Amino acid sequence: MSIVLASASPRRAELLQQIGLDFIVSPSDIDESVHANELVVDYVQRMAATKAAVARQQHSREDIIIAADTTVAIDNVILGKPESEAHCLEMFASLSGRIHMVHTAVVVSQLDYRGEALSSSEVSFRHIDEAEAKNYWLTGEPKGKAGSYAIQGKGAVFVSKITGSYSGVVGLPIYELTQLLRDTDVSIL
Repeated sequence: MSIVLASASPRRAELLQQIGLDFIVSPSDIDESVHANELVVDYVQRMAATKAAVARQQHSREDIIIAADTTVAIDNVILGKPESEAHCLEMFASLSGRIHMVHTAVVVSQLDYRGEALSSSEVSFRHIDEAEAKNYWLTGEPKGKAGSYAIQGKGAVFVSKITGSYSGVVGLPIYELTQLLRDTDVSIL
């Protein structure tokens, strides 16, 4: 039996290492398109479930699959990953001085067990001027990040308050994950 992380995210891997799990990385390549009229929470849960289903087909039934997806949304609009500097600056203009939501869905499956959980956190950003946003883009950190920022990196300088799960904002809610792992008899402590 192996624990399988169905993600290429180094942040998710770091969080699993933080709690002492031995695991293998096996990313699930899926279509991440948003369906018409799909609610933000439905989208993030569908993405995590799809990643888990793909990984399940590639591994033994005894293996424990961990899959997750993180979405940043403001005014119920998914921000996604920046496609360009201009797109990143547009996102920062919408986030500046406002509260946004970070939703992370996690799915754990093994044999006939399939558990899922959702972590939703409110993140408040201070005012960000365009020069700061451009300088942040030049660090390279926003590339490939939902909402164009990494709370565990330099993006933390923009966060004035978080209500919810820090690890959920990073990409893998540890509390919810460990509750699901209990049902597979994996103990962290």
